[in-house]
Amino acid sequence: MGQLDGRTAIVTGAASGIGKAIVTLFAQEGARVAVLDLDLDGAKAVAAEIGGGAFALKVDVAKEASVNKAVAAAIARLGGVDVMVNNAGIGDFALTIDMTLAQWERMISIDLTSVFLGCRAVLPTMIAQKYGRIINTGSQLGFCGAPGMGHYCAAKGGVHTLTKSIAAEVAEHGVTVNAIAPGPTRTAILDSIDAEAIGVITNDVALKRLGRPEEIAPTALLLASEVGGGYYTGSVLNVSGGHVM
Repeated sequence: MGQLDGRTAIVTGAASGIGKAIVTLFAQEGARVAVLDLDLDGAKAVAAEIGGGAFALKVDVAKEASVNKAVAAAIARLGGVDVMVNNAGIGDFALTIDMTLAQWERMISIDLTSVFLGCRAVLPTMIAQKYGRIINTGSQLGFCGAPGMGHYCAAKGGVHTLTKSIAAEVAEHGVTVNAIAPGPTRTAILDSIDAEAIGVITNDVALKRLGRPEEIAPTALLLASEVGGGYYTGSVLNVSGGHVM
């Protein structure tokens, strides 16, 4: 038996990287899953790979109407939602002195406002059914900051504290809200970084290597599970290879 047998799950940013690893593992553990992403073709490919009734929906997580429409459609097709993973996000680099307001606002909207929108969209259903697991993707840089990533660090730090605030609001309804803080992980966000910079980042990790999406997904499974995740709420679990201790 799988740890998520009979459960339903929505995962955003699920066409690649950590989101793909999470939605794939959830399906392997018995959940019926909705694969949400701005890249609909990529999401469809993941859903086809997963099989078992998995389906894809397009969503722009920075836009309220898009999130509400996609989540409503997913809930309708799944017949409810037990687990919501707000994973979609971006990363780029700019020193504060060079950063444009447009860069700042894009980062905050995609990496932070999206989490608010995703949580808000599923809470009525979860509160009504007296059960829910919300898992948000933060970052180890939400704890410590990094040069050239002030907007990213601010957004992810916001994810961590937003997670705690919502957890306090909905605990009485049987809904848990937690976050994962991955360390440097081999995803598309790192593709634009040159080999020298990757070497510097890797050297800062205690384990002296980058993480893999498949190493992050089990933490999401723990938080989503019936027994293992039941007593976590308002937590931010640091999966960073010792980059932050």
